[in-house]
Amino acid sequence: MKMEKASLFIICFLCVIVFCNGIETPQFTVIHTESDFEVRLYRDSSWMSAPVREMSFEKATKLGFHRLFQYIQGANLNNSRILMTSPVLTSIVPGAGPLHSSAYFVQFYLPLKFQKTPPLPLPELKLQPDAWGSHCIAVRKFSGFARDHNVIKEAEKLGVGLSRTKWANSTSSESNYAYSIAQYSSPFQFKRRVNEVWVDLDGSKAEGCHYNSLAAY
Repeated sequence: MKMEKASLFIICFLCVIVFCNGIETPQFTVIHTESDFEVRLYRDSSWMSAPVREMSFEKATKLGFHRLFQYIQGANLNNSRILMTSPVLTSIVPGAGPLHSSAYFVQFYLPLKFQKTPPLPLPELKLQPDAWGSHCIAVRKFSGFARDHNVIKEAEKLGVGLSRTKWANSTSSESNYAYSIAQYSSPFQFKRRVNEVWVDLDGSKAEGCHYNSLAAY
């Protein structure tokens, strides 16, 4: 039974984090570009979040995503089936753990159809809606697999990149997360994998970090 569940999870994970062909993603506008990162202004959006108390980034992502997958397959009070979106986002809560973490939030971007009225999850899934206001995020891309041993290094590289620019003092003091890892690629894809490190920026300090009607991606 455990092997069957593990196999089902792998198949489900594969189905969700394929490249974004035809899959909804959060809308944003690129407002600044450097050689090693870019700054995006994301629109208001609604997510469903799975809190996980776990020391391992990889294990936390798998555990949280499993609950989210049940939710989008109909484990909600409306019995609604929810279309796949991308990326799968794992946000790291600051702490004293080996990955500078004490907890994680694995997050699923809700499709446009459910942005205003997300179906409520079944209580046993222990999920919570997360409404994002429009804000800026610094983004650094990296390839390969997102693992326990490399995610913090990639986050540190983004921090170094920010420190050399006008965005050095713009990291958000109001954010609940130290950084987030966005995964876009299937676990069975070994080449040209796409991952990103996200760090929230403070809109009051960051130039251009106020939503307007500019075209968004």
